[in-house]
Amino acid sequence: QVQLVESGGGLVQAGGSLRLSCTASGSFNSINAMHWYRQAPGKQRELVAAITGGLSTNYADSVKDRFTISRDNAKNTVYLQMTSLKPEDTAVYYCYATVLTIGRTFARGYWGQGTQVTVSS
Repeated sequence: QVQLVESGGGLVQAGGSLRLSCTASGSFNSINAMHWYRQAPGKQRELVAAITGGLSTNYADSVKDRFTISRDNAKNTVYLQMTSLKPEDTAVYYCYATVLTIGRTFARGYWGQGTQVTVSS
């Protein structure tokens, strides 16, 4: 019904920048909040940033002032601009969105497949 596809990951040196994108497709009425999570090897998945339909944002303390989340509702896309990257930012980054699909009363969450970000020192 709903697919989330991330792109933009890759290998970057410490101090560099990357921009991740996540686009939703399928049959739905609306997309509520959109989030970026990440999971490093041997660690639990953690919330990196979130943005509501009203464009309120929230960030993990570890990425504040370095990462910026934004969205383009016309393109059903959320972005994560990452700057001043550190080796500890290395992880698989996942997009998560709460979506109200056609015929449903309540929104439910969907995950993307993830994109690898590797920051070398």
